[in-house]
Amino acid sequence: MDAPTYTPEDAPVPTGEVVVERLCTPQELGPKLNRTAADVVRFLLQNGEMVTATQSLPDEMIELFAADLGVEIRLVDPGEEKETELQALLAIERDVELDLTERPPVVTVMGHVDHGKTKLLDQIRNADVVAGEAGGITQHIGAYQVHKNGHRITFIDTPGHEAFTAMRARGAEATDIVVLVVAADDGVMPQTVEAISHAQAAEVPIVVALNKIDRPNANPSRVMQQLAEHDLVPEQWGGNTVTVEVSALENLGIDELLEHILVVAELEELRAYPSGRAEGVVLESHLDVGRGPVATLLVQDGCLRVGEPVVAGAAWGRVRALMNDRGEQVSEAGPGTPIRVLGLSAVAVAGAGFAVAPNEKVAARVASTREHWQRIASLGRDLSVVAGGGRLEDIFQEIQAGETATLKLIVKADMNGSLEAVIDALRKIERDDVKMVFVHRAVGAVTENDIQLAATAGATIIGFNVRPDRKARGLADTEQVEIRTYEVIYQIIDDVQAALLGMLAPSYEEHVTGEAEVREIFRIRGVGAVAGCYVQHGAVNRGSKVRFLRDGTVIWKGEIRSLRRFKDDVPEVRAGFECGVGLSNFQDLKSGDVIETYEEREVLPT
Repeated sequence: MDAPTYTPEDAPVPTGEVVVERLCTPQELGPKLNRTAADVVRFLLQNGEMVTATQSLPDEMIELFAADLGVEIRLVDPGEEKETELQALLAIERDVELDLTERPPVVTVMGHVDHGKTKLLDQIRNADVVAGEAGGITQHIGAYQVHKNGHRITFIDTPGHEAFTAMRARGAEATDIVVLVVAADDGVMPQTVEAISHAQAAEVPIVVALNKIDRPNANPSRVMQQLAEHDLVPEQWGGNTVTVEVSALENLGIDELLEHILVVAELEELRAYPSGRAEGVVLESHLDVGRGPVATLLVQDGCLRVGEPVVAGAAWGRVRALMNDRGEQVSEAGPGTPIRVLGLSAVAVAGAGFAVAPNEKVAARVASTREHWQRIASLGRDLSVVAGGGRLEDIFQEIQAGETATLKLIVKADMNGSLEAVIDALRKIERDDVKMVFVHRAVGAVTENDIQLAATAGATIIGFNVRPDRKARGLADTEQVEIRTYEVIYQIIDDVQAALLGMLAPSYEEHVTGEAEVREIFRIRGVGAVAGCYVQHGAVNRGSKVRFLRDGTVIWKGEIRSLRRFKDDVPEVRAGFECGVGLSNFQDLKSGDVIETYEEREVLPT
């Protein structure tokens, strides 16, 4: 007996939940629901939506078609199924045969700017990094490992400037213990509160290091009171927060701080799989001229080895070399270890997860789907580039034309974390009346391609810790593209903020300069009415803008045509003197009227 044949309309539909990728086309959606692409196109056309078979569909169209068929679907991001496949492979290896072993605690150092975080780490690992930071402010996440009493401790140093909120938040998510550095002579500051919020949101224990205890004006009791107000009650006061008095400058209390960290780590019972496929998080990444993309990874589970295929966000590759925090090449890195990796295909996004794939094919497939989705997500932002002005110095034409001012920027930075921080800081100062568009943002030096893009879009290039080469500078001069380079992030914020303020249409406010009461009216042939006035406040000036008030109501506005003292023309008459005032185009003067002179002053935008 022959098998029954179905027409598309009466073909059975799948039962159970069907996984459908977002932004799929009718060609991809139809077969998943046992229909053809033509069925999808025809249905959407009947519902007022004209699409082609190869056009990406928004969520609502996909859901509408599925609902008509009575099929239950679950929309997922492109590549999510492949992500699940990769995670399943990792989960298989985390079976009961692999014993969990103790791993080093990952400690993030947080606190207000200039409270001594980097100097504290400087004492801990006995290496000077403070001198190498522009402006004395840490610009990148640094990861270091130290030994104490036979145990290893991994430290992550996060930048303290308020612009690095996103990087600091990412550090808290990757950590087991937060060391909150608070200057004993300064106390809890806004960024200290911000750091506390990140640590509490990540639900990790906090150890407070009361730094600068050697200062004569140090007041640890006041600081403890401030900490208690933010739910960090010190152990000395019957609470659960460990507080240690230290001096990074005098190298005091460092050993005690490390011992307390180890005690807290022991209570946390930190465990990890010592072998199997490695997975973890990308702490930092940048493009090295000689070595290509370099990523700083934190291994959280498993063991990462040279030669293994790795996928890190939208980047992938075979591990070519591993370097520890001292710059030494190693063959493998276990849990809790920060490690620099060479061999990735691109600069990995800081904060992205990484994992060892079963082979390069899987790694490439997962990375490509992630890149595709990231590109789709950023497409709207990139297409927001509009024609016209946009440079810091050439924006006033738009304002004069009555258009919304738009500042267009291309941002290049030395590291991914820095790039993210610059973008985040700039978005915070954006205004409703002046739009900011990021035409392009990337890691690496300012190139000729950047110059060409800036010239086309009318954008300004901002370089953070990167500079243009000779060819790029020459092209920039030819194309008249503005390049601004910086080493400290708050200088970028100050300059762009000044540019945004300069782009605003000027506003004015009135300032009353004089007030005179009309005492008598004189009628002069050929001149008209002249008001005999007594100046009560300020000064009345010839040519001043003036308004006439009668019983508190403005009845006329204009200018003073003439001003006399007795028979003499004068430029100004001050309070306490009488004068004659002739007005332009106004003759309806009455005794008791008030003449108010004023000037319009430009108000600087804030």
